[in-house]
This record gives sequence, structure tokens and C-alpha cells, in this order.
Amino acid sequence: MNNRLCEMFGIEAPIFAFSHCRDVVVEVSKAGGLGVLGMARAHPDRVEEDLRWIDAHIGGRPYGVDILMPSKYEDVAQVDIDALPAAHVEFVRKLLDDAGIPRLPPAQADAAARELLKGLHMTPRESLEMLEICFRHPIKLIVNALGSPPRELVARAHAQGIKVGALAGKTEHALKHQAAGCDLVVAVGTEAAGHTGNISSMVLWPRIVDAVAPLPVLGGGGVGRGRQVAAALALGCEGVWCGSIWLKTLQSELTPEIRAKLMKAGGDDAVLTRSVTGKQCRTLRNAFTDAWNRPGAPEPLPAPLQNMLWWAHGRTRVERVKAEEFLTYPVGQLVGDMNEETSVRQVVQDMLVELAEAKERLDTMLG
Repeated sequence: MNNRLCEMFGIEAPIFAFSHCRDVVVEVSKAGGLGVLGMARAHPDRVEEDLRWIDAHIGGRPYGVDILMPSKYEDVAQVDIDALPAAHVEFVRKLLDDAGIPRLPPAQADAAARELLKGLHMTPRESLEMLEICFRHPIKLIVNALGSPPRELVARAHAQGIKVGALAGKTEHALKHQAAGCDLVVAVGTEAAGHTGNISSMVLWPRIVDAVAPLPVLGGGGVGRGRQVAAALALGCEGVWCGSIWLKTLQSELTPEIRAKLMKAGGDDAVLTRSVTGKQCRTLRNAFTDAWNRPGAPEPLPAPLQNMLWWAHGRTRVERVKAEEFLTYPVGQLVGDMNEETSVRQVVQDMLVELAEAKERLDTMLG
């Protein structure tokens, strides 16, 4: 393609794949796109292990990493899980008690919770520690999912030949990324999974493209097929950023129980809520997200304390018995179209075939 991002990274198609699964990252890069490994849920040892595995299997193709480095956060370095507000802890415990989900023995529950929390990284300090590991590997891209990356990080990445990008849900966010020295901006519409804003992709993409020109922009939020890639390119983007679509692939990290729940979900089941992390996040609707909307429910805690609350006092109990009504996963509105399993390579190929068909259709229509 005659495309700046393809030239920038030496890839065949400007399809950037965000995933927490190293298998997806490798398969997308092998298929001609660029896989980006999400690190928000992994402790340092796991990140080192995953990056070594990627290096060994990706065949020298480029890949990137995605970090969470929010501009506003509660630094929980010195906060113990026992210090979480008692009212919030009791709310979660009673919710699960009423649902008949058994409690774990206290010692077992505490150990399991602390082990889970080792993989929770949402502060700049923690993200920088994770990046020290990444800099020892041949990554080609760093993307910040929550805010503008620090200028010193951008300078260090550039000195090592690494490009830097950041997600934006508003024009002002994109302009801050540009001022910080980013090489690209990911314009993410509200249709997306995870932390997202309120502006739809159709409106947001061209707005950000115009605001940061000539900086290249990736269109994210609701992209899972070739016609959506064509729409992003038509609206001025240089490529697309995809996350949810990979969850339906055989290579994804989902458990069978969550995969089955995703396959049955409709587009309305991907809800925006602060109950997951403390920041607005789109995830698969479940009994936990519903509970925080009821009258009398407490206000969610600020990030990342809300995430700590669930991981420490809810997640271990739910996953132990695989309580379907409480299972969830970050997913976008695209979930309503994800009703059959396929492979990563097939998803990429289907995107490119439909993109070509869309171009031919437009060429015919426009004469």
C-alpha cells in the first residue's frame, strides 16, 4: 500500500492489533499487520517471558507494546488491600454472598488476591518499570492507552528507533499527544472496548485527523471487518486499531466460559461503566456492572482502587466457581457480530478482501 504507516514500520497492511495474548500479536504481525501486546494485566516476570516468546516466534517482524500511564491516578504503591473502604468491600462481599458464591478461606483468599494484584499496573511508576523490560527487546512501537506519554519517554524511545503513539477520545487529547512528540495518534471512538470516551468513531476520526495533520492517525473503535477499514481510510486515517475482533479467534486468551458468553452477547451487552477500573470502561455486561447502577450503590472508587477492590474481593471467588453471571471481559460494541470462532490470519485476510471489494464498489459508483 502507498501508506505512511506501512512505510514507517515495514508492514504490508496498516492493521494494528491490540491484544493481551502473545499468540495474537505474533499471528497478526506474521499476517502483514502489527501486533501490540497489552501489558496492563501482567507482572514483570510474565512480560519478560511473553516478550522472549514473541521474539522467538515472530520471525523478525515488527511488534509493539501498550501501556497504561494515566495522567490522573491514585498511587497505590503503599496502599494495602486491607485499607480499601470498608463500605465498598462489604458491598462486593454481600453482592457475591447474595448470589450464592462461596467465600474462600481467609488465608487462601488473601494469598490469591495479592497474587492477582501483582499483575495490576496503572500508575506511571509501574508502567515505567515495565518499559525497562521492553527496552531490552526489539519492540518497534510504544502506545500509551491513558494519556500523553512523558517527553523523556518519547525521547528515549526515539533514541532507540522506537515509535511512540497514544490513544485519544477527544481532539484536545490528540493535540497533547502531538505536542509530546508522538509519531502517531490512535483516535478511539466510544464503540471500543476498555477505556473509551463518548464520541463515535464516525465523528471522532476525521476531527482528529484534521486536528493533528500531518501526523498519521489510526482509527479505532468498532473496527473488525474490511468495510470498516475502508471507512477509516476514507475519513482520513492511515490505518486501523483493532482489539475486540481478536477475542473471537482460536488464539485469543479467553477462557471457554467467557468465550461462550461473548458469542451469545449482543451489541447492547457491551456497556460503559466505572465499576471495573474506576475510569469509564466498556466491558461485557454482567451482574457486577448492573449492581453499581442500582439505587443505593456506592460511587466507584478512583482508578486503580476500584480495580483493586474487584480483584481482591470479587474476582477470586467468581473465577473459582466460574459464576457465569459475573464473568466479564473488556469488549466493544462489535461483540454483537462475534458469533463464530476463526483464526487470526483468517480475520486479517477477510479484512483485506472486503477492503478490496469496498474499493472496487466505490470506484464503480464514482465512475
